[in-house]
Amino acid sequence: MTTTPQGAPSAPASEAAAPQPGTAVPVGAALALGDDALVLSHRLGEWAGHAPVLEEEVALANIALDLLGQARVLLSLVGDEDKLAYLREERAFRNVQLVEQPNGDFAHTIARQLYFATYQELLYGRLAAGDGPFAPLARKAVKEVAYHRDHAEQWTLRLGDGTEESHRRMQTALTALWRYTGELFEPVDGLDLDNGLDLDDGLGLGTAALSEGWLALVSRTVEQAGLTLPTGPRSGGWSAGAGRQGIHTEPFGRMLAEMQHLHRSHPGASW
Repeated sequence: MTTTPQGAPSAPASEAAAPQPGTAVPVGAALALGDDALVLSHRLGEWAGHAPVLEEEVALANIALDLLGQARVLLSLVGDEDKLAYLREERAFRNVQLVEQPNGDFAHTIARQLYFATYQELLYGRLAAGDGPFAPLARKAVKEVAYHRDHAEQWTLRLGDGTEESHRRMQTALTALWRYTGELFEPVDGLDLDNGLDLDDGLGLGTAALSEGWLALVSRTVEQAGLTLPTGPRSGGWSAGAGRQGIHTEPFGRMLAEMQHLHRSHPGASW
């Protein structure tokens, strides 16, 4: 269980209600959102025993558990969650390339969190306002991801406005990961943010507006930290990102082998 920035406890997203019987669940969207959460959860879990201070060890572990809970709900909507997590090959995963990037130093992890948690809070806030198959999960998870973004924002401010070295590292991390952010706003099969299943209530927050909202929030945080927003493209030929199509970066293969090793080594084992 995590706490919101205001200190109120929030229930894990894994306790979210399932969609109403008869509700069609778009498989592509469930896999994409579930894989995002699963892969980032594993990356954050790699900080266990290695975080710079004990408080951050607990905070990152809690965020990882929140994401794992989201992943379990989403993957269980379309199949056996364990099989989907541990028995699929690399090309079958549909997560964005941003979440699979290695942790790097602490600033690199925080930059990744700032970019992704801001996107996830806006997305889940939008889904929670609708009545689609992901609305029950989104209504639970939006409190979690609000805390995730607040955590990333506070550390971005501390590092950006800290020492000369922390400022340099934070700026380097923001720039290095910028090229992966455009993929967050590419169309997802079954999750049409302009005219689709979850966006039929006239609120008008489609893909373009989601991207604009994300850019405004990230820009505000970066500027408050005394940092510079990267200027490179977030989409197009000079950007990165084909994870939604099953094309992943080299570090993902190594991470997946580690994540799946125990399950594949002892198939059918119970603990």
